Amino acid sequence: MAVNAVVPFLVAMMLLTGVCNTLLTKYQDMQCINNCDSPSPKYRKHFEQPVLQTLQMFIGEMGCWLVVLAASLYTRYTNAKSGYEPIPNAPEPSGIVTPAESDITETGPVANPLKPTHPDDEGRIPLTGWNVLLLALPACCDIAGTTLMNVGLLFVAASIYQMTRGALVLFVGLFSVWFLKRHLGIYKWFSLFVVVFGVAIVGLAGAIAKDDKATPSAVSYLHSSANRAVGTKEISPAARTIIGVLLIAGAQIFTATQFVLEERIMEKYSLEPIKVVGWEGIFGFLVTFIVMVILHFAIGTGYFNAKEGLYQMTHYRSIAVSSILIMISIGGFNFFGLSVTRTVSATSRSTIDTCRTLFIWIVSLGLGWETFKWLQVLGFALLVYGTFLFNDLVRPPLKACYEKKSEREELLPEEPIEHM
Repeated sequence: MAVNAVVPFLVAMMLLTGVCNTLLTKYQDMQCINNCDSPSPKYRKHFEQPVLQTLQMFIGEMGCWLVVLAASLYTRYTNAKSGYEPIPNAPEPSGIVTPAESDITETGPVANPLKPTHPDDEGRIPLTGWNVLLLALPACCDIAGTTLMNVGLLFVAASIYQMTRGALVLFVGLFSVWFLKRHLGIYKWFSLFVVVFGVAIVGLAGAIAKDDKATPSAVSYLHSSANRAVGTKEISPAARTIIGVLLIAGAQIFTATQFVLEERIMEKYSLEPIKVVGWEGIFGFLVTFIVMVILHFAIGTGYFNAKEGLYQMTHYRSIAVSSILIMISIGGFNFFGLSVTRTVSATSRSTIDTCRTLFIWIVSLGLGWETFKWLQVLGFALLVYGTFLFNDLVRPPLKACYEKKSEREELLPEEPIEHM
């Protein structure tokens, strides 16, 4: 009963932190930092630091170690309260199992909330020592995917950004077939086609509608100084939207690769999901920081001007506060998302995440950050239907598309590592 009672809270917090993460990142992109009093919007400069936004995401993921520490302290406290004291160097010679060895006290075993209820029975070995470095591979994929998505968010509305991320299921499906040798039924391929069609309609909706509210005017130059140097013209809103959608959709290739690598690693090694997020946060932060410093000295302009970006992040109150809130929301989204997966299922988590897209859309419309587009409604409906069909939440359109139960395989583990 206690577990069932906490599920609504976990779901609500997952939705809240997920919505806040996307909206706060978009809010950062819309902050004017230079020439804000200019009568012409095209001369106003906004905060455009996607690399720094990736860095702050990994800082938020490293915050998962605070949850691990809190859980460890809580376990020690409950063990001490129940009278459990481990004695590793004092085994009983007669072979009698002591309470320290059995982890059982008069009040019952003390459970670790970060570990599965049942022990690992798949023969996986603990992920310890230098093997932890394997998590640097998915972390690097996360760096590429998140940075591309942050750049794409500069060009499109928050709702289009979130809907375009629905293309992830396509690449996860394809990579699972190619690299993990999984099998997809006919209706699964049909669902992937529906998702792609939905993403295309969402992008078309953004390209057709001239929505100047969706992005800062300065982005129309991509890089105003670079464009003036080469004499290029201002990019139209339609082209800007197409560029953004392509960047976000392309980023899903790296995210899908990240998921496949994580599944490969977790098939052989055993480690609590929240620690996986924490380790990826550490590796992602280190790699991003090193690359950011190198690009600063090698290029030093636009997205790669780390000194200017850090100055803006620390000297503009709205950007600094939103950065802290983004770090908190990232850590919270991962924690509550993993808790939902652990308590309910991965399928339920993906369904809830679809609702997050709807909330982001509603809030963006309410804040006046974008305008309503009927074509976008159609695209969103197709995305939802394709995602639900892929996750077996709705019946396939034809009985002939049904597969035998023995042929159905799950593409993602029950504990996916999802970011942003």
